[in-house]
Amino acid sequence: MKKVMLLLIIASFSVVSSQNQKLTALKTDSIHFDGYQFLGYDSIGFYYTIKNNVFSKIKTRDTLEYKNISLGKISKVDLQNPLKIVLFYENFNTVIVLDNQLNEIQKINFSENIIPIVATAIGIASMNQLWIYNSMNQQLGLYDYLNKEYKTISVPFTESIKNYSSDFNFFHWVDNKNNWYTCDIFGRITIKEKIPDFESIEILNENQFIYLKDSRLFLQDLEKGKKTEIEISEKTFKKFYYKDQIISIFTSTGITNYKIIIP
Repeated sequence: MKKVMLLLIIASFSVVSSQNQKLTALKTDSIHFDGYQFLGYDSIGFYYTIKNNVFSKIKTRDTLEYKNISLGKISKVDLQNPLKIVLFYENFNTVIVLDNQLNEIQKINFSENIIPIVATAIGIASMNQLWIYNSMNQQLGLYDYLNKEYKTISVPFTESIKNYSSDFNFFHWVDNKNNWYTCDIFGRITIKEKIPDFESIEILNENQFIYLKDSRLFLQDLEKGKKTEIEISEKTFKKFYYKDQIISIFTSTGITNYKIIIP
């Protein structure tokens, strides 16, 4: 009986410990941004922002800018490839591709495509392609921007998209019921799991994501079945950005960067 009680105590302690795990982030630097929408940064230290609908690339004293008044508001920016930056203007169903000097190298108007496309989600994929969620048929497709060819790769989505992100090989989305899905470039869809309510989320890979809820950050690992709170000094913020073990916290006055080691 004593052995049974001891095992129950150990098991209970283990559950409590796993629920209260915390990861301390190390503050590295702060950057003042007044009125900017911070988008992210690249491997050589350039920061990307939007202010007054002007897309900027900034590093110390160097600033490059791109603006296109005729296309209205920038809806989405994909920074995965700094040599081919993708700007999505949803209101005009158009994508602009920029080089690393923010020169316009391609303009794609999906309204001119032979196959009808009304794009509501965009991301850069592998093999000179773009991920496109086409609201005309509620399906995911790939657009070859060199050959100007489009193909549908998925079955219709049953729920609307609440949040999405992508890399070269996978398109991730969370639907309005908080179900997380992934789709590869061959159209294979995998349902991951139902995720907690969030205010902001960054999907890191097929098994991990960081989310913000009530000014608290959590790292969730599906493979390990573990949730870890990330401890930072900011108590009030609305958004964050993660890349290469650096997590950036956006406040009303600027950005604070933290170094974290994800186990």
